Amino acid sequence: MSLHLIIDGYNLIRRSPTLSALDRQGLQEGREELIRRLTLYRQLKPFPITVVFDGAGQTIHTNNPATRGGSIRVIFSTGGQKADQVIQQMVRKLGEATIVVTSDRGLQAEVERRHGTVLSSEEFELKMELAIHTGQKGIDPRDQIDARTTPKKGPSKRPPKKVRKTKSRIEKL
Repeated sequence: MSLHLIIDGYNLIRRSPTLSALDRQGLQEGREELIRRLTLYRQLKPFPITVVFDGAGQTIHTNNPATRGGSIRVIFSTGGQKADQVIQQMVRKLGEATIVVTSDRGLQAEVERRHGTVLSSEEFELKMELAIHTGQKGIDPRDQIDARTTPKKGPSKRPPKKVRKTKSRIEKL
């Protein structure tokens, strides 16, 4: 089962200190920088990425080659829909194969109800920046040494299956 990363675009932009500063200069600048960063991330992590923006009633032009080349799918909501509704429809279709990046609590609850995995915008931004940074340095993050200083002792305290599955999906990011 392949993962599909779905990002609540404006939620991520407005939760990020650097992206929100660009967003205040203009919506286009914030979107373009997010797409640029996701393109770098996509080169390291080869699963599909879809970014969903609220776009009802807007005409939007993008000059980013990543969106034209198909490596990152960009969707703008239309016809009175919000980005949250578009994301919910995608999660209904894809189910467990989705990881949704949003800090919107209502959307998080709906995604979890549909057995998708949720990652907050802040957490994803940290993971994305770390992956980009280590990728540019030529370091494979999987080669990092486990920081535990003592071996695990005592009876196993295995978390519930749902928690283990969620952790497994998020570790792939």
